[in-house]
Amino acid sequence: MQVMEKIVSLKNVSKTFPVGKSLLGKPTKFVHAVNNVSFDVFEGETFSIVGESGCGKSTTGRLINHLLTPDSGEIWFMGKEISRISQDAMRPLRKDMQMIFQDPAGSLDPRMRVAELIEEPLLIHTDMSAGERMKVVNELLGIVGLSAKHAKRYPHEFSGGQKQRIGIARALTVNPKLVIADEPISALDVSIQAQVLNLLHRLQEEYKLTYVFISHDLSVVEMISDRIAVMYLGFVVETAPKEKLYAMPAHPYTQALLSAVPIPDPDRKHDRIILEGDIPSTINLPAGCPFAARCKMCKQVCLEQRPATKEVETGHFVACHQV
Repeated sequence: MQVMEKIVSLKNVSKTFPVGKSLLGKPTKFVHAVNNVSFDVFEGETFSIVGESGCGKSTTGRLINHLLTPDSGEIWFMGKEISRISQDAMRPLRKDMQMIFQDPAGSLDPRMRVAELIEEPLLIHTDMSAGERMKVVNELLGIVGLSAKHAKRYPHEFSGGQKQRIGIARALTVNPKLVIADEPISALDVSIQAQVLNLLHRLQEEYKLTYVFISHDLSVVEMISDRIAVMYLGFVVETAPKEKLYAMPAHPYTQALLSAVPIPDPDRKHDRIILEGDIPSTINLPAGCPFAARCKMCKQVCLEQRPATKEVETGHFVACHQV
C-alpha cells in the first residue's frame, strides 16, 4: 500500500481579529475567526473546505499561505513549520505555494498586460531571460485555453471566465506543489463554472498538483474533491472522504448543508433540514458545541462542553457529542 505524503498539516490553529478599541487604543473585543483547527492535506489530492459565509474557511486558506499569522497552533508545509517565520524566510517557499482568488478582476493589476501578470512570479523566483519567460507565458496561455495573442491585452478586455484562466496560468508559472483555490468559480456564470472546474481537474493530473479548494457550494465541491472538511463558526465539525461524507454525513450541520443541495431527479424524495435559531456571535463563542443553538439533537452536555473530535470510521472525523 502506497503511503501518501503530507504536504500541509494544521495543528490546533486559531486566529482572532481585534474589533473595537478602548480610550487608550487597546482592542476590547476579538472576532474568533478560526478555532483550534487541525487537518492534514496529502500530496496529489484535492482537500476541500466548505461552510457558510463567515465560517472561517477563507481565513484558514490565508493562514496556510502565510498571508496571515495564527495566534496559536502550528502550520507545516512540506516538512517545515511556517506559521511564524519571517516573510524573507517564507520567500523561497512561495513558489511551491500559489493561490487562485475568488474575484479574478480584483486579483489582476489593471495597469499590467497579461504577459506581465503571468511572468511576474518568474521574475521573482527565477533567473530566466526575457525570451525564456515569454515562452513560458505563451505555453501557459495555451494550456488554460487562451492564445499568445492575448498576452498583450489588459485584464479589462477579458470576460470573467477568461480572467480566472489568466489567474490560473499565473499560479502555475513556477510549478507549485500546492494551489489554494479560494472560491475560484463563485463569481462566474454557471456555464463557465464547469469549464474552469474541468480545467483545474486536468491541470491537477498533468502537473501532479495538490489543491486546497475553498467553497460554500457543496454541489461544486462534490465534483472536484477527494476529502472534505466542514467548518462552522470557525471550527472544523467534520472531515471525511467525499464518498463517506455525501453518503453518511454524521454531524447535524453537515446533514443540513447536504439537504440543501438540489437533486436533479424529480422522483427522488428529498427532505430539506431547516435550521432554526440564531448563529452565535463569533465575538462571544458559546461554552459548549458551537452548533448547539441550532441543533435539534442538542442535549445539556452540548450546551456545557465543547465536543472533542473523534474518528468514527477510518478517515472520518466528527466533533459531536451525539455521534
